[in-house]
Amino acid sequence: MAMIRHSFDEDVNQVLFEGNSYVKKVILNRPQKLNCLNHHMVSEMTKKLKAYEIDPGVKVVVLKGNGKAFCAGGDVVELYICTVAGHWSYAASSYKKNLFLDYVVATYGKPVVALIHGIVMGSGAGLSMHAAFKIVTENTAFAMPETSIGHFVDVGASYFLSRLPGFLGEYLGLTGTKIRGPDMVACGLATHFVLSKDLHLLESALDEVTSSDTSKISKVIRIYEHKPDVKQDGVYSRLEIINKCFSRKTAEEILSSLVIKLLYIAERNLLGIESLKLSGVLAI
Repeated sequence: MAMIRHSFDEDVNQVLFEGNSYVKKVILNRPQKLNCLNHHMVSEMTKKLKAYEIDPGVKVVVLKGNGKAFCAGGDVVELYICTVAGHWSYAASSYKKNLFLDYVVATYGKPVVALIHGIVMGSGAGLSMHAAFKIVTENTAFAMPETSIGHFVDVGASYFLSRLPGFLGEYLGLTGTKIRGPDMVACGLATHFVLSKDLHLLESALDEVTSSDTSKISKVIRIYEHKPDVKQDGVYSRLEIINKCFSRKTAEEILSSLVIKLLYIAERNLLGIESLKLSGVLAI
């Protein structure tokens, strides 16, 4: 077990902790792995976040990721290797700690600002979607692709997906379809949209925050906020059709409804029908 843990945790800089007396930054720093969360990263973040929460000097926590992803999910390779090697307890412990980290963010006593630039999937969504402020850009790509590996959406997704308009949550959870930054703001997954070229300016402005007052933080964010361009071919624009198909009571009925819709839709995978069929949802 020591050898396995060492192989995964050898890079102690996989998470960086920076900031000043008032604002603390938690920076995912595993860009070559799209900032996928492993046991070491989760443990370090949980420890630091708990410390920041009880520190009266800390007013705001900022979450971000280095590279082209905020976080593409949990480190499935780590869990697979541990499981195959027979270390079930280590894999189970890692999963439990990951979920606890999401709980810490969701119940945090101070404002958390998530700068969600690039890919955000699975555990990355669990880490960011529970933050008080969820900032996305035109390059943000959100998905919950767990069904594609025979799993189910977790990390608190039953909370944030169920609060989306209509049956969009069911659609995203069952198909693993990717949704972009503008659509995330339109449907309520994100709170603010900022152009990627202005993100560093917003981050610098947040460095000057000296209060936990959410209205003051909102005022800072609004300076750099931009009206998102919701595309006509985006996911949110299909909400009427999604509601008709994904309001069915069973996965079989949803699939049948989608097949019927294909008579009127030119692009076969427009509503994620292939993803739904291949994900094994019918076996759930």
